[in-house]
Amino acid sequence: MQLTTERLLLEKLQPEDWSLFHEVHSDPVSMQFISAVPQLADIRQRFQTRLQPWQVTSLHMLCLTVRLRASGEAIGLIGANAEWTPCRQAEVGYSLLNRYTGKGYGSEALGAMAAYLLTQCCFHKLTAQVVEGNWPSRRILEKNGFRLEGTLRENYLLRGEWVNDWRFGKLETD
Repeated sequence: MQLTTERLLLEKLQPEDWSLFHEVHSDPVSMQFISAVPQLADIRQRFQTRLQPWQVTSLHMLCLTVRLRASGEAIGLIGANAEWTPCRQAEVGYSLLNRYTGKGYGSEALGAMAAYLLTQCCFHKLTAQVVEGNWPSRRILEKNGFRLEGTLRENYLLRGEWVNDWRFGKLETD
C-alpha cells in the first residue's frame, strides 16, 4: 500500500523502519501528548504488531511511514485503529519527529490517510482523540474537516495525571 501527496509518500511500515519507529517512540517531545516514553521492550512489541498485514476488519493498527517524496527520508508515522463491526469507524493518530513539525506535513499526511480510509476502505466515520491543550494536533484535524464533538473529562491517564481529551469526528459525508 502506498499513498502519495504533493510532498509526501505514505507506505506500510516495514522491518527496515525500526529506527524511525524507535526514534518517534523514544523522543520525549514527540511523546509529550501521547504517553511517557515506553520501555524498549514495549516499543519492540508495538512495532512487531504493526508489521502484520492489515485489512479493515483487523484488530491491530494500520501503521504507515511518512516520507518526504523528494528525498525518501522518513519523518514520522500515521495510523488507524479500525472498528469495522458494527461501527465502520477508524480512529486515526499521527506522530512526526519533532524537527518536522510546523511545516504542514501532519496535515498533508492526514488528508491522504483520511481520503484513503473514507473512499477506498469505505469507513463511515473517522475519529481522533487529542489531549486537551495539544493545539497543533487540533489544528491538523480541523484543517482536514474533523469537527470537535466534545470534551471527555479526565479521560486519559498521562504520566500519572488525569487529563481531558478532545474528541473529533469526520463523517464520510463531510
